[in-house]
Amino acid sequence: MNSSTSEGALLTWQSGPRRVLTVYVPLACFVFVLLFPFYWMTITTFKPNAELYDYKTYNPFWVVQPTLDNIKRLLFETSYPRWLMTTMLVAICSTVLSIFASVLAANAIQRLRFKGANLVGLAIYIAYLVPPSILFIPLATMVFQLGLFDSPAALILTYPTFLIPFCTWLLIGYFRSIPYELEECALMDGASRLQILRRITLPLAVPGLISAGIFSFTLSWNEFIYALAFISSSEKKTVPVAILTELVQGDVYQWGSLMAGSLLGSLPVAIFYSFFVDYYVSSLTGAVKE
Repeated sequence: MNSSTSEGALLTWQSGPRRVLTVYVPLACFVFVLLFPFYWMTITTFKPNAELYDYKTYNPFWVVQPTLDNIKRLLFETSYPRWLMTTMLVAICSTVLSIFASVLAANAIQRLRFKGANLVGLAIYIAYLVPPSILFIPLATMVFQLGLFDSPAALILTYPTFLIPFCTWLLIGYFRSIPYELEECALMDGASRLQILRRITLPLAVPGLISAGIFSFTLSWNEFIYALAFISSSEKKTVPVAILTELVQGDVYQWGSLMAGSLLGSLPVAIFYSFFVDYYVSSLTGAVKE
């Protein structure tokens, strides 16, 4: 009894430090690297200019005299609220349009099972791998010809070019996990393809839809190249472009306002993730309860 107890204690002692070194230390490093940029943005947002530029007197990793001047300047001396609303409009509309098209495409490829469906799905995913810089010139030509330059509609119609391929590929994999027997029973009962999609497939694919929605919303919110090229008016710019082009004047960087704009601009995405994180994880595993 004493021997087994001592051996168990030895194993516990050995597994404890080993678990700390192999699990908790790497996890702590990962969390630190992940959260440090948000911490830096937060403290810079509330720092006065004296603390921002005088590291000999003030600690760069802490705020001695917090101030709201940077947020006040951002909200009331710039068009940041307008930029935020434009970004929200573009992200929501692009996401809805992309998810609608992706659902129809993924359902047709995976559930109809026509000849060559796998090749079509592969071709759609390969289209996602095409760099945006290659599509930039033809899309710019179309935007100018349609008279959409310098309007949010230009972004709403161009963002789906890189959102739809990935969302379609993601939903194809999720639709594949839904049992075909459910669809066959519905067909035998006289249901149409549209009714099956609306009443059976979509309710079972909610986690996949939310995952595709999070992906589309995040990319639309953070997109920079198209927003920089297709929008020229200051009040119509999106947040990622506006805080860089409007808060940097020559060689003068308004660091406090820049960090405040970045911090406030990242909050909607973080809140969106926090509400649907369970569905997002479930969609990645492709789990469907039968």
